[in-house]
Amino acid sequence: MAAVLPKKIQLEIVSPQRMLLSEEVDSVTLPGSEGYLGILPGHLPLLTTLKPGVITYEVGGKKKTLAVHDGFLEVLPERVIVMADKVLKPEEINLQEARAAKERAEKQLASKEAIDVDKAMAELLHAVAQIQVAESAQR
Repeated sequence: MAAVLPKKIQLEIVSPQRMLLSEEVDSVTLPGSEGYLGILPGHLPLLTTLKPGVITYEVGGKKKTLAVHDGFLEVLPERVIVMADKVLKPEEINLQEARAAKERAEKQLASKEAIDVDKAMAELLHAVAQIQVAESAQR
């Protein structure tokens, strides 16, 4: 007898400040440390780190996005748990501030001064994710 895969997967997103989301979704795409991961109901168990980027999830044919700064991801066949340092909904993002943060990070990376490259890259990725999420909500 073949196992029946679930039709939905429970997505839970938490940060130290709050429980951001707990919802049944059709699919989730997240920025894993080694690249973006697509998760569907019935996915094999997985534990990995997240890098700054965009979380996209689909509910009833509608795509929704969030900007995430570092964190951890646990995937089970019926549940996806995101524990992140910072997660922002589109309406929480100040697009001007995100663009300014992107410019600062780009200037740091282009400078000839000694900088923490990993930190500057993380700031750049986080700013770009915020811009993508905010702009996608405006369309």
